[in-house]
Amino acid sequence: MALRHNRSVLALHLNCLATAVLCIVVLGPVWGKGANRNFTFQGSKQTSSSVLPPAAPSYYHDVLPILQRHCVICHRAGGLAPMSFETYDAARRYAYLIRNVTQDKAMPPPFSVPLAGRVANDPSLTPAQISTLAAWANLKAPAGDSRDVPAEPYESDPWSIPKPDLIVKMLRPVSIPATGSLDYVYQIVPTQLAEGRWIQMAEVLPFLRPNLRQIIVVIRRPGSPWLRHAPAGVPFTSTALTSSADFRWADDDILMVYAPGSSTLELPVTMGKFIPAGSDLVFWAQYTTNGLAGSDQSSVGLVFSKQPPPKRVITGALEDRRFTIPPSAPEYRVEARGVLRSDVVLLSLFPRLHLRGKRFEYDVIHTPVATGENLNPQTETLLRINYDLRWQPTYILSEPRFLKAGTELRAVAWYDNSPNNPNNPNPNARVIWGDQPGDEVLDAFLEIAVPAASGDRNILVRHR
Repeated sequence: MALRHNRSVLALHLNCLATAVLCIVVLGPVWGKGANRNFTFQGSKQTSSSVLPPAAPSYYHDVLPILQRHCVICHRAGGLAPMSFETYDAARRYAYLIRNVTQDKAMPPPFSVPLAGRVANDPSLTPAQISTLAAWANLKAPAGDSRDVPAEPYESDPWSIPKPDLIVKMLRPVSIPATGSLDYVYQIVPTQLAEGRWIQMAEVLPFLRPNLRQIIVVIRRPGSPWLRHAPAGVPFTSTALTSSADFRWADDDILMVYAPGSSTLELPVTMGKFIPAGSDLVFWAQYTTNGLAGSDQSSVGLVFSKQPPPKRVITGALEDRRFTIPPSAPEYRVEARGVLRSDVVLLSLFPRLHLRGKRFEYDVIHTPVATGENLNPQTETLLRINYDLRWQPTYILSEPRFLKAGTELRAVAWYDNSPNNPNNPNPNARVIWGDQPGDEVLDAFLEIAVPAASGDRNILVRHR
């Protein structure tokens, strides 16, 4: 989960979202399938942009700035996407494909429904950018003058954040088979921090990107009962847990969530995540198979705050664990509600569903002042999206939202358990809540800022 501010709000978040321009199209309808195909330069679609730029665009002068801002953070060596756009020759090969998917607006991913929430990381390309890419492809992708490179050239680096002060890496690699369905994998890694540290930036660096669907990095404080009897430093699944107490989620904070399309955690100097001394980081990972066996040993990089900030950022969540989705149901609705116990500043939203997720919505329920006539609550939609496992960004509010104590929040999820859902493993099954990928969840994560001195993390009281 993430928050961008000032000059980085659009620059890097648009990077992460719009870089799906190609990677989702070529990865196929289910994340993980087709990740090892051979891709070729395709120009079957010969449509032209209706409005072309005033001058013939070239790669170095016109196209490279767009690619650097929107694409190469994933389309680079070792990146999320299966091809690199870091050089002219590499980008030229896919010029027609870039043109086609941007003209059709198939990419960037059109998952967010317009006018239902304003987010800073809106992935949309401008009409001028789309026209530039189309005109460049139609002109057979001219290179232009290499002296026209942007004044601040893109630097390929494994980290999008500044050089981390601390890198916490999985101690043992996680083996991924070639085929089959996989349970969530846990790995507990001590931070070795002798004193509590405030975190201003963090980033998950996946090792085996094509197979990694999601990592939730949890700050497990000393003395936490969660996973207390679990093995440390080695990968394990829930089948290794022998005590029922180990399954009970404690009051531990989530550092960040990584998923395809999500970005880094970057907070202003006035805010930070807090890791107490002696804490562990728990990597809670979901993998998928794609026909090739491999292993993953991902890491998370941390940039420390230079001084303690006045605001602490914590992750709350609305959830429901009591639902059952009927067989073949194409549009099953589940909701969860909660009330804030304290004043907060709402920063960002991250919905989490599994294979049958279809749509998701965050709402604020405003209770009107009693007038004796109309006491119907008013609903304000903060965000409404079409859910897709292949691309799961954190949605950062354009303007952080102050919410008073007593505010009621609602999360609504819709599920497609029908045969029309290509991700559905069994449309004839009754699906209940569960912590494995074949089950379903409703998790509505929210990043909120509170005073740093606040020791109470139970700020969001769930009542469904």
